[in-house]
Amino acid sequence: MGKLLFYIFCFLAFNSCIELNNPPNIQGTWELLSATTIRNDSSIVQDLENKRMIKIINQHHFAFLNHDNNNGKDTTAHFVAGGGAYSLVGNQYKESLEYCNFRDWEGHNFTFSVFIKGDTLIQEGIEEIEELGIEQKIIEKYTRVKVGRKRNIYATPLM
Repeated sequence: MGKLLFYIFCFLAFNSCIELNNPPNIQGTWELLSATTIRNDSSIVQDLENKRMIKIINQHHFAFLNHDNNNGKDTTAHFVAGGGAYSLVGNQYKESLEYCNFRDWEGHNFTFSVFIKGDTLIQEGIEEIEELGIEQKIIEKYTRVKVGRKRNIYATPLM
């Protein structure tokens, strides 16, 4: 019985190590479901009711596009875009922001943890740009965009 438990333990330990070394499949198009920013002791949940954001990740690069749903024709006008190269080792995802309409953010690297649960991508980590006084934790949840789907209706994120 003791040997059986030992072999079961070794099997489970070996399999858990394999999962940690295999990065999640993050390639594809993702639509933002929720975004939380934590600065100091404050937590800000982004209102996405009148906005839409997608993140596109291919083999070596990422891009994000974020805009309001009113075609920029009222006081909710909003547009943010950026992209660059990324690396993924295990679940550690590192973005090198090469392009951004907030130009002071260009040239910075941001390291996040990423996890996939079903069709949900969870990305969390620290954004820090010392010269701009930015130090914040972000937690973003995305849903995988299915081929041919025109628009996602914002739903309660999976967790």
